Amino acid sequence: MDANTKTDAYDVIILGAGAAGLMCAKTAAARGLKVLLLEKANKPGKKILMSGGGRCNFTNMHCAPDYFLSANPHFMKSALSRYSQWDFIQWVEDHDIGYHEKELGQLFCNRSAKDLLNALLDDCREQGVDLHCDVSIEQLAIGQPVTVKTNIGQFTAPQLVVATGGLSIPKMGGSDYGYQLAEQMGLTVLPKRAGLVPLMFSDQHQKLFSDLSGSSVQAEVSAENAQSFTHQVLFTHRGLSGPAILQISSYWQPGESIYINLIPDYDFLANLIEAKLNTPQLSMLQVLQRFLPKRLAETLGKFISGDDLQRELQTFNQKQLAGLAESYTNWVLKPAASEGYRTAEVTLGGVDTNHLSSKTMAVKSHPNIYFIGEVVDVTGHLGGFNFQWAWSSGFVAGMSLKS
Repeated sequence: MDANTKTDAYDVIILGAGAAGLMCAKTAAARGLKVLLLEKANKPGKKILMSGGGRCNFTNMHCAPDYFLSANPHFMKSALSRYSQWDFIQWVEDHDIGYHEKELGQLFCNRSAKDLLNALLDDCREQGVDLHCDVSIEQLAIGQPVTVKTNIGQFTAPQLVVATGGLSIPKMGGSDYGYQLAEQMGLTVLPKRAGLVPLMFSDQHQKLFSDLSGSSVQAEVSAENAQSFTHQVLFTHRGLSGPAILQISSYWQPGESIYINLIPDYDFLANLIEAKLNTPQLSMLQVLQRFLPKRLAETLGKFISGDDLQRELQTFNQKQLAGLAESYTNWVLKPAASEGYRTAEVTLGGVDTNHLSSKTMAVKSHPNIYFIGEVVDVTGHLGGFNFQWAWSSGFVAGMSLKS
């Protein structure tokens, strides 16, 4: 393409060649539309490639609206039902991409996320999608048609799809362009913050977690007025990470506390009472080591229990045992902050769904403009749900575009 001189007309211009944009492009092109797909990064699908340790957790077998956060908890239902996880799994199988369930319904590519991305790109290529990377948008005029002026030329189309993603992981192409465009159109953009992100601590907790860096424990984590998650908690030099922490980070608000049950699978108080009755000479540390790895039992125990860690159980009364049990099963911590967009997997908030049609993803006041994927105020739990939202919202928009 001849830079700065090219002017072409298309049926639709799609901004962003991530999961949602690629799905929308191949779906629309398969219906016979002339599709232009523009990506600002030097390669398409960067988040696909880095997801799941390079194997892409592309969906979840248990995908349902309950696993998503949005100011409108009903908005995603239509798209998820019209293009479900089973539809995408069928597409994966049709393209002979080997996959497996890791845990909790999470599906990963057997070999590499490249297999998934290449299949998407092959579909786009076969359907005639015109894909360009390293594209910067210099000017965009919303009208009939939409006109997009870029560093590689000027393009027009009667329809525009915004699949520019969110702010998470800027080095992978995260940006606020989609939000800016929505606000220029008069749409409400709900407050944005990092989601599925490690939490940082200060003062004595930061030192404690740094000392334990690399250790992990199965724990139940909850936030104020939020559901709880039971999974691994990983101690890091900055604070806490691991699946349970990433999950709760989407519900945690700055200034609030989180609550950790370090012994979630047992009635710890009942175990302490029984141990005192049967083996009164045992120390608190010896009992803790039945439930926690030795390093955690010693280091966390010293921090939480202090001098009580070495006391024999027979020296505790019932009230003291209850207090100790509460310390380990309802450990209250106040994070200083999250690690922010640099390591966040998703961006919470975004384009208010009240402005969009749940059946088509089109803007109600500008029916030739569509918003899909992460830029919209729909955020999934950890485990493949955000990719499924990308596939589902991309598909329904691709099917709704006018030819």
